[in-house]
Parts: sequence; C-alpha cells; structure tokens
Amino acid sequence: MSGETLALSQNEHNVNYLDYQGKHKGIWGWLLSTDHKRIGILYMITVLSFFAVGVTLGFLIRLELLTPQGTIVGPQAYNEFFTVHGIIMIFIVVIPVIPSVFGNFFLPIMLGAKDVAFPRLNLLSWYLYIIGGAMILLSLVLPGGAADTGWTFYIPYSVRTGTNMIFTLAAVFIIGFSSILTGLNFLTTIHRMRAPGMGWFKMPLFAWSLYATSWIQVIVTPIVGITLLMVIVERVFHVGIFDPTLGGDPLLFQHMFWMYSHPAVYIIIVPAMGVISEVVPVFSQRTIFGYKFIAYSSLGIAIFGSLVWAHHMFATGMSNTAEFVFSLLTFLVAIPSAIKVFNWTATLYKGSIKLEPPLLYALAFIFLFSIGGLTGIIQGALNVDLYLTDTYFIVGHIHYVVFGGTGFGLFAALHYWLPKMFGRMYNKKVAKVAFWITFVGFNILYFPFLILGWLGMPRRSYHYLPQYQVYHVIATVGSWILVTGLLIMFINLLVSIIKGKKVTEENIWGGETLEWKVATPPTVENFEEIPQVVEGPYEYKQNEYELEEEVK
Repeated sequence: MSGETLALSQNEHNVNYLDYQGKHKGIWGWLLSTDHKRIGILYMITVLSFFAVGVTLGFLIRLELLTPQGTIVGPQAYNEFFTVHGIIMIFIVVIPVIPSVFGNFFLPIMLGAKDVAFPRLNLLSWYLYIIGGAMILLSLVLPGGAADTGWTFYIPYSVRTGTNMIFTLAAVFIIGFSSILTGLNFLTTIHRMRAPGMGWFKMPLFAWSLYATSWIQVIVTPIVGITLLMVIVERVFHVGIFDPTLGGDPLLFQHMFWMYSHPAVYIIIVPAMGVISEVVPVFSQRTIFGYKFIAYSSLGIAIFGSLVWAHHMFATGMSNTAEFVFSLLTFLVAIPSAIKVFNWTATLYKGSIKLEPPLLYALAFIFLFSIGGLTGIIQGALNVDLYLTDTYFIVGHIHYVVFGGTGFGLFAALHYWLPKMFGRMYNKKVAKVAFWITFVGFNILYFPFLILGWLGMPRRSYHYLPQYQVYHVIATVGSWILVTGLLIMFINLLVSIIKGKKVTEENIWGGETLEWKVATPPTVENFEEIPQVVEGPYEYKQNEYELEEEVK
C-alpha cells in the first residue's frame, strides 16, 4: 500500500462513527454494520421502543385497576396485558438493555480494544433479538390472542390455554439465544482483548459487572431455553413432561424455570450496579472505596444468585431441610449487594459532590434498590413468605428491584454516557425536573403495592374488594406522575441528540476510564493506537476536602 493510500485509510477511520461511510451507505450502513458502537445504538433504539410498549401496557393495567369491578377491558384482555407487559419488560427490556446498549458501546473502549471479539456474531445477536421481540408483538394481533399465563408460563396454564402460546415461547427462546451470544462475545473480549498493561484489577468496575453477568447468561440461559422447548413439545405431542394429567410434574417446570429466572434477576441488576460504580466516584470526585470488594462481590452475586431459585417455591411444599437451606442462602445472597451499597456510601462520604443528573439517578438507585433488597429479605423468612406469596407485596418488591434498580441504573447511564456517544449535551435543568417527577411518581405508584400485599391483596386479580381501592387509586395516580416524568426525560434526551449543545471536550465529567480519553463522539476504530495502560482508573486520588485538610 502506498503512503498516500495508507494516509487516506487512516483519515477514513479517524472520522467519528456517526459520519463514517464505509462499504454500505445510509440505512444499510447501520443495519449491516459490525461496528460495536453502531450495534449498541441499534440496541438502544429497539430496546427503548419496546420499553415504550411495556410502559403503555403497564399504564393501561393501572387504569383497569382504578375501580374494584374493572374499568376499560375485560378479564381476558387484562390477562393478556399483564402477561405481555411482563414478557416485554423482563425478557426484552431489563435483561438485555444495559449490556446490549452500553456494554456493546463502551466495553471495547474501556478495555482499550477496537471492537468486540466477534463483530459479526454481535450483529447476529441483534437480529435474533429483533426477531424474538417482533414475534412477541405479533402475538398480540394474531388469531387466538397473546399469551395469558403470566410471564412465568406456569404449568398447567401454558399447556391448556388456547392463545398463541407456542409462538410466544419460541420468541422468548430466540431472545435467549441472543443473550447467550452476547455473553460469549463479552467473555472472550474481556479475556483476550484487554490493552497491554490492563490486568484484571485495572479493569473498570463496569467491565467487571459485565464479566459476572456474561457468565450467568452463558451458563443459565440454556436451562430456560430447554424448558420452554419442552413446553412446546408438551403442547404439540402431549408427551407428559410437565402436565399432571399425562403423568408429568408441574413442580419440575417451576424448578427448571427458576433455575434461570432467579439468576436472571442478577443479569438484570449487576450491570446496573456496574453503572453506579462508575458514576458515584466521578461525581463525588473520589476513588471508589473498596475496588476489589466491589469486583469480587459481582462474582459473588453471580455464584450465590444461582443457588437460591427454590425460595420462589416455599409455598409449593418442600422438605424442612430444603426450606432451611434455601432460606439461609437467600439471606447470604444479600451480603454481596450490601457490600456494594456500603462501598458506594463510603465513596460519597466527605466527597466533593457534584449533583449532576447522572448522580441523582445513581442515588435514587441506591435508595430504591435498598428497599427492594430489604423486602426480598423479608420474603426469605419462611413463615412470612407463606403469608406474602402471590400477594401484591411480591409485585411491589420486584418493581423496586427491577425498575427501581435496573430502570434507574439505565437512566443514570443514559445521562452519563449519552453526551459521549453523540457529542451533544442535554438540558440539565430539564433533566433534574424530570428526575424528581419520575422519582416521586415511582414511589407513589409502587409503595402502595407493598401495603396492599401486607393487607392480603392477591396479585394478578382483575377484580378486588372495595377496601383495597384507596391504595389502587393512589398507585394509579402515581402511574400518571411517573409517565409524565419519563416523557419529559426521554423528550429532553431525544432533543439533545438532534440539536443539543455540542460537546467539544473529551472528558466532560472528569472520568478516569479509557472512554473519556478518546474523541467525542468516538472514532470508527476508537484508538489510533492501542493504548498502554500504566495505572488503573482506581488509583487513589485526593479530593478537595482532603486537600484542604492537608493544607490546614
């Protein structure tokens, strides 16, 4: 290659990824791209679109429950609403969102790599995700209607219902395959593509969280895939695996389903914890407290979280020994999460706090996730769990963990990294207003669920007794406030992407990880030369308070 041609090639790769014109032009340059950053953007567009559908269904559920005898739809439509809402939010939104969007976009840059290990496999995982998600939405309009069993697909409902069950199960199976491919890609990238000098304990904590999550994805996702395939076989061939009328065992389904679905909670929450571990030290202007403890606790959550599945089944009848063991493990799994909360709080202590929007969402995450975690510990106590099982307390708990945790972790990530991704800044005042509306609306919506459950209100009920109405009215009003906050937040972010103030500096927040050392937006291949890492991002640095004390 001549010197002139080489120079042209280098200049071509030094343009930012948004403007790059390669082999394919226009929309095909995105749909056929193997650039990890563009794939991350594709995931962001599609996941947030599905999130809008899921929020809309949740909003309609709350409208339906405004009065004791129903408001807008019949019982069958209500069952379909809460089933599809659960499927979309769990399998299509909160499980893939942070790894697929921000993991794809920033993991290679954080590691000092030019792309993930398997770029084409990365693109394939997005197409599988799109196919599975489209099938879920299509089930809503096909003859027979959407699945109505709840997102857990419990037997015998899922082998008896006349709705589009096979179509839905196949869709979730395909989405699971996408999750496995992403996990394999990230594991290989972390093991094989770290920059020279970047040892394990110089990796960013967000990368550690993706590492732990990827192991869970690769190991436990095949379990739910096989389980859902067996339900399809059961429906088609009537072989009697789970159906008790054919000699099957419905509890076997529950064991196999929760062997995946409880670790899936940690697929959901651990990446969000990684986001918080990046945001808190940057905006407290301190080095993270207990770096190795946070890194190891991510692995601890992955290990212990895979051993506690049967605490979802205390009410089904188990031996005293099994109940004791799973109850004990449920208490133990809280320890790694508590370590993280303690370390984040210790990092904030005496920090020079910059109360920017990303930190507001991070602080909300810590508060809301703590409520979710404590309500989970309550359910770990056997006698209390028998009372609370299948009440609204469970619904409140899971929303505090999943939405209060992963949802607010996602919002923190959007406000932290979006200016870096697109080179434009959002309106910070509007972002703070949106935060407070969202935070207040969230608690008005979901805290009454905990009270309803304690009072004995069963979940998944189309009708309810009049004495519960006041709490449902409060929750429904909370949903209106929450949706208002979400609309303000996403409109503000969208406007910023289109015509926000241009970001000219590489490091707008003062971050220490490698993504803040590259251009804004990043160039096509991230780095002109692979960096040599001398110091990790978590070397101790003094904040303003400590410097003042030293001067005194």
